[in-house]
Amino acid sequence: MRADVNMEASESRKSVQLEREGQENTNRSCTPCPDSGKNGARKITAVVHNQYEAKSQQMSTPSESKTQHSFISLPVLHPDRVKTAKAFVEKAVKRHKVFSVQGPYPVIREALRARGWVEQQMNNPKKKTRQRHSNESRTSSTDVGDSDDSDNDLEELEQEQVADGLYDLMSRLVRNEMVYFYWTNRRDAINTNRLQKEQIINHFAKAGSLTTKAGLCVNLRNLHWFDSAAPDTFFPRCYRLGAQDEKHAFIEDYRRTACTSLLKYVVERQKGIKAEEMNQTIRSGQDQKKRSQSKPVVLSKIIDIALRVCQEYLDSLEHRDIDISVETPQTLMKEEWAEFINNYYLVVHGGAEIENSDHYVKCCKAMLQTLGEVNPQLDIDGIHNIWIIKPGAKSRGRGIKCVKHLDQVLRLVDGNPTVIKESKWVVQKYVECPLLVHGTKFDVRQWFLVTDWNPLTVWFYKKCYLRFSTQPFSLDTMDSSVHLCNNSIQKHLRPSKQRHRGVPADNMWSDDQFKTFLSRQGREAEWETVVVPGMKKAVIHALQTTQDLIESRKNTFELYGADFILGRDLCPWLIEINASPSMAPSTSVTARLCSAVQEDTLRVVLDRRFDRTANTGDFELIYRQAAVEVPQYLGVNLLVEGFRIKRPPKRSAPKHHGSVKEKDFAAEKVKSKVLLKSVETQLKEPSNSVRPPRPHPPEPHVTVPVETFPLSAHLPMTIKSTHLPIIYPSLTLYFCERKKMYKKSQKKSRCVL
Repeated sequence: MRADVNMEASESRKSVQLEREGQENTNRSCTPCPDSGKNGARKITAVVHNQYEAKSQQMSTPSESKTQHSFISLPVLHPDRVKTAKAFVEKAVKRHKVFSVQGPYPVIREALRARGWVEQQMNNPKKKTRQRHSNESRTSSTDVGDSDDSDNDLEELEQEQVADGLYDLMSRLVRNEMVYFYWTNRRDAINTNRLQKEQIINHFAKAGSLTTKAGLCVNLRNLHWFDSAAPDTFFPRCYRLGAQDEKHAFIEDYRRTACTSLLKYVVERQKGIKAEEMNQTIRSGQDQKKRSQSKPVVLSKIIDIALRVCQEYLDSLEHRDIDISVETPQTLMKEEWAEFINNYYLVVHGGAEIENSDHYVKCCKAMLQTLGEVNPQLDIDGIHNIWIIKPGAKSRGRGIKCVKHLDQVLRLVDGNPTVIKESKWVVQKYVECPLLVHGTKFDVRQWFLVTDWNPLTVWFYKKCYLRFSTQPFSLDTMDSSVHLCNNSIQKHLRPSKQRHRGVPADNMWSDDQFKTFLSRQGREAEWETVVVPGMKKAVIHALQTTQDLIESRKNTFELYGADFILGRDLCPWLIEINASPSMAPSTSVTARLCSAVQEDTLRVVLDRRFDRTANTGDFELIYRQAAVEVPQYLGVNLLVEGFRIKRPPKRSAPKHHGSVKEKDFAAEKVKSKVLLKSVETQLKEPSNSVRPPRPHPPEPHVTVPVETFPLSAHLPMTIKSTHLPIIYPSLTLYFCERKKMYKKSQKKSRCVL
């Protein structure tokens, strides 16, 4: 045993030395390796893919990995390498090429180092990270994304942090430098409020309205404000159980879906009977009578009720119910609805017979045809009325349940007060008629990249992959292994022996493999005409409705993973959008595609920043909104101020006593105007008292004839006022003297203003 361990340790030392020698040859140049287009990127992808395979072989058992880790010893760096590392760091710092990565992203590290970037390692202890992930369901208010291998990713991160001595040295040299590029697996790892304008980060703040099930459920209802498309054409009906109004809307939807499902059951049963009659042998009438008597029978009025409810629904869509009085009784009361739902369970789930159902086939077909014109989800509803309950802010399929009965959903709401308090649990219509591959359910993981929210800029990845269930598809069981295709769930299950051999053992297909499957059925062209355009429209519409709710920041981008279910007509149905989609190489398909999408993401956000003609890999720009310009601030105050109009005071002439001095005629002519204006101003003031003007400095006495001037017509000759202290000769005598001078001036025919 000891010899085997020593042999494994020596092999690990050789692999580490070979890897370091390759890194030494890269670092001796001291210049960043240019991105040589798609070929260079594929070389990096191939190297990383080989590293993943080597790591997967080394991590075959936990004991082996621990043993290898204990025997690895770091070599002593040569002085020449230290000098080379310092020169490389100085060059990177001058070019603002310092990055920091948190999480198991070796592709990002290798691609950035190939571009001449130097990493500043982040402190990310394993215990704190695991504790944070364990408390995620209680504290997180946003969907952190589909992390398929959360625990294994952390163990892989520990092995990555056993870094090469050269990279450790370079990281210490830039420990005090500003980081210009952040790539993290969680948006709360970096406080975006403290970032400088030139720093780049891979997460937008406040994106829960897009990446949570509850946020997507609420915001897609506002699509009519942004586009003429209806969300019911690409997003299954969804309701929040914690909101009372949406809870009642869900109950009405469940009852109405039960009615349409019953009509479908009647039509499909008639088709099945005819097919069975064509294939089966002639049986005696007694056998048929015994077979019909062995099943319970439900009265045909259940079909009449279903037809009446569907007709009322059609009338409400055409607004024919406006003239109906409020006092008009409902079609069914609460007790009658309970009886109808129980009979529906007996027929659809219990196999009960409906008397004289053959007479209603034609009416049911006509009603379903009319409903299909107004209800785009009629084909995916099926007949079992299955709904899926989801926690609004969890990922990796945790807490998801499929239910058939209405009381199961209501029991969850009534028995769990946190559902009402948090309003995060949602119930969504299950796609009962999906497209199957060899009788097995699958979903599609599609990546897209948002590089800006104003203007909204969306990049769509041309490659995607399929995730299969380990069990054959069946609606008779509600087990998650049948209905959930998340790799985090299916990886712990063994494929069923009843599953078709054409389904891969690792439960994944690339899009190219799926196209081959479609071509065998003669439907290959529908991938480019139906599937891809439908996914693009769904992504764009989801982003449009949440654009105003997400905090936009320049030099920010985010890679999202959208999950779709394909209907039998290949129309895609959006299920959810995940932030931080898993990039773990869990299979050969994800090892190739995940590394490629990471490399192409850096091409879009880094290479294209300096060269608009740079190669963007498999990313294509599918939407760019017109920029909304922010108007410049001109400092204009748009406030209009007003004041109350005051009543004018009563005007009266004050009585004063005093003497008047004779003055020069030329000077008197000017001063009289000033005095007259001052008196008029004082009379207009609200005060009842009039103060005389200030005395002018004494002038040299010159005996000249005194001229007179006329007073203004509106100036009163008498002013009632209290007695003022005598500061200047009395105004009364002053005005009397002026009156005499005015009479003399009339005789001399002189007009003085």
